[in-house]
Amino acid sequence: MDAVVAVTHPLDPLSLAEIASAVAILKDRQKLAATFRFPIIRLEEPTKADLAIHRVGDSLPRLAFILAMDISNGETFEGIVDLTAGKVSSYIRLPLDELPYGQPPVMLCEFETVEGTVKSDPRWIAAVKKRGITDEDIPLIQIDPFSSGYFGREFEKGKRIVRAVSYWREDIRDNGYAHPIEGVVAVVDLITNRVVDLVDDEKIIPVPRKKRNYGRETFSEPRPDLKPLHIVQPQGPSFTVDGWKVEWQNWSFRVGFTPREGLVLHELGIKDQGRLRPVVFRASVTEMVVPYADPTANHYWKSAFDAGEYGLGRLANSLELGCDCLGHIHYFDVPAADDFGQPFIIKNAICMHEEDYGILWKHYEFRNGIFEVRRSRRLVISFFATVGNYDYGFYWYLYQDGTIQLEAKLTGIIQTAAVATGETYPWGGMVDDNLGGPTHQHFFNARLHMDVDGDGNTVTEHEFVPRPWGEDNPYGNVFDTRTRVLKRELDSPALANGETGRYWKVSNPNMRNSVGKAPGYKIVVMPSPVMLAKPESTVAQRGGFAKKHIWVTAFDAREKYASGDYPNVHAGGDGLPGYVKQNREIENADVVLWHSFGHTHVCKPEDFPIMPVEYAGFTLKPNGFFASNIAMDLPPDGNEESVDNRLPHSHEKIASGSCCHT
Repeated sequence: MDAVVAVTHPLDPLSLAEIASAVAILKDRQKLAATFRFPIIRLEEPTKADLAIHRVGDSLPRLAFILAMDISNGETFEGIVDLTAGKVSSYIRLPLDELPYGQPPVMLCEFETVEGTVKSDPRWIAAVKKRGITDEDIPLIQIDPFSSGYFGREFEKGKRIVRAVSYWREDIRDNGYAHPIEGVVAVVDLITNRVVDLVDDEKIIPVPRKKRNYGRETFSEPRPDLKPLHIVQPQGPSFTVDGWKVEWQNWSFRVGFTPREGLVLHELGIKDQGRLRPVVFRASVTEMVVPYADPTANHYWKSAFDAGEYGLGRLANSLELGCDCLGHIHYFDVPAADDFGQPFIIKNAICMHEEDYGILWKHYEFRNGIFEVRRSRRLVISFFATVGNYDYGFYWYLYQDGTIQLEAKLTGIIQTAAVATGETYPWGGMVDDNLGGPTHQHFFNARLHMDVDGDGNTVTEHEFVPRPWGEDNPYGNVFDTRTRVLKRELDSPALANGETGRYWKVSNPNMRNSVGKAPGYKIVVMPSPVMLAKPESTVAQRGGFAKKHIWVTAFDAREKYASGDYPNVHAGGDGLPGYVKQNREIENADVVLWHSFGHTHVCKPEDFPIMPVEYAGFTLKPNGFFASNIAMDLPPDGNEESVDNRLPHSHEKIASGSCCHT
């Protein structure tokens, strides 16, 4: 297991000592009461311009961003602590009680109080008893606090609330999602710790009682014919790690981590003919939203912004060898802080390893018998976050040919709805007896602060169109590439189109490649839906980033997140739709490429009790960036067959196979 690394670079995450020092300085200088909590503590990162100063020898201050909230009254402040100078640089009260409102993310300490608040409310007790719940059942009832959405009601405006739904359990290890208590929703004010609204639907639907558990004790006789699959690298991995910096197969980057985004990749570049060429300055997933398509009491408001309302980094898993990660693993332990500002370590928060990825390139020339093939290997940098019922894995892949890929893996347990005997579920799919799964969508947004060959990048949109019949197309087989330069921000919001093969390219017009063109990278968009909620709906107003696949903005250090800073109980209009309204110039500029992608989930029996992984993501591929295939120099015998099947190290497993060549 890898120790937490020391701070050696301005982009390194805050250390445990820095977190403790930053909180102590803020508490002391601002005379904070004991009722203050800290939903976010992170490094205030230096910009490209700052790092340019650092590279010529000037030092940069270490800055910590702290979001401080007084749980006695909800007052919230953004603070910047200068750790180098030992002072508070700024401390600003947020006007969260004014339109468009918004709240800091829900904290774990608040989750812990909601259950007691709900279960002590007499209206809730009466409502669940109508559905067959007894006094003996109540201690084991599962209460799920859920970010509330926003609908303009008085108890929402400027308030810090969650909506809470309930699930029956007979035993603590029961899967509560098999037993939803339909038609009962409690709205809890997290500042006053009371139920401010209680929905008790007139229609009484019995609680489904069939058990659908998933603990290993449920499957006492697992299938017996699965043999071990081992992976080994007897000579160690091909990557090197120096603190938070990684080098692998000409790639170079720095690992980062924030409470909201989780894993961040900094200064991603690749060596080409001895020169390190930058590609992406900063890459992360800044937001998610999961809107549901059921208009009934338990579900219409569900639209969790899992990054902005909870924090993907705050909910990161400690990963396990052989289960979450397989092979010769390097783990990064991440310094973090709890709601009270106390530092702690998330063990094994980030997993990094190499894996085989089939054929990279191959050709068999029958005329002269030359047969050459090279296997592809990719570097995997990943983390997993559990947000309530769902589990999300985020996997960045780097390839030997210069390709970059992000893959989101969706698993966990679906939201469920109770269905009366003899009825069908109209808002999704039936997954078991008396149990439906609401149709919903998952949307992610990746923020890519581009740096293709350095300063000054331009984004162009391309698609293929058939050429009309004519002298230059006498056989009707010619098609052309139509190109559009995105000159200003409002030119950029766009949808992918598989029919025309639409894609976007980020290039550097100030440089020339081997054929006299601007070197670039193109984003390859997977088939992906967009948000189907009506544009006027509150979820569409709050998650407008999911209405388009592509957005491009001029870099602004304040514009960090696709949904804006505080989407929790926010009235909408913030984030990307608001950013691009400024209509700044983005041609030959410092640009940020934002990509929204996702999955529409119509639930089915195979999704329960735990959903097999669904995949979504995108790829960045070099397009005129290199003079040729940079993977031609891979050795032909990269995977010699292993003759020793013992496990050399606890972190290694055995692999075998070899490349064929003549």
